[in-house]
Amino acid sequence: MGRKVHPLGFRLGYNQDWRARWYAEGKNYRDLLAEDLRIRQLIRRQMARAGITDIEIDRSPNQITVTIHTARPGIIIGRKGQSVNELRGQLERMTGKKIRVEVLEVEQPEMESALIAESIAQQLERRISHRRAMKQAVLRATRLGVQGIKIVCAGRLGGNEMARRERIMEGRVPLATLRSNIDYAKAESYTTFGRIGVKVWVYKGEKLPQTPQLEPVEAILE
Repeated sequence: MGRKVHPLGFRLGYNQDWRARWYAEGKNYRDLLAEDLRIRQLIRRQMARAGITDIEIDRSPNQITVTIHTARPGIIIGRKGQSVNELRGQLERMTGKKIRVEVLEVEQPEMESALIAESIAQQLERRISHRRAMKQAVLRATRLGVQGIKIVCAGRLGGNEMARRERIMEGRVPLATLRSNIDYAKAESYTTFGRIGVKVWVYKGEKLPQTPQLEPVEAILE
């Protein structure tokens, strides 16, 4: 079952949180969902070199808060905040709403599946061997202490006539276990031989859902 569904969607509400936090009904839900997609596409297009791993969107009645997780926060912020102000202006003109942009730095980019997939895709476009790119990514991730990693590349690898799929795996990646903390991402490499897909699964150990701490009845009565 873990192979048939998205690893993050499979764990939503258990040990994974939603990337967009708001509520709407009917036509409003459709419009806001399409707006979220446009916001994400604009950010990733304008900040393609910033090493973005995730984009979270929180909506309130007065404004939209966009949180960008990136390995290179300096590129997004810019000199004296110029780049982030330009990005905020573009988002406000596109949505017609007040936007607040927050930038969070990723501490260990070598362990983030989005950056691993993006790095391999860029190396394939530079005609670096897919086996070498995959092995180097696995080596860097395991050195930092990930418990398991799996990488799959599919397409006309090495310029062969027939498309095929190759994978490399180190450690264990329990996709069907709900409590496992799986970081998943995919990327595409546009080469002269065609499009090559890259998928990355990173297992970072077990992550149990946080249960709310209830206060004793005696403390509430006091």
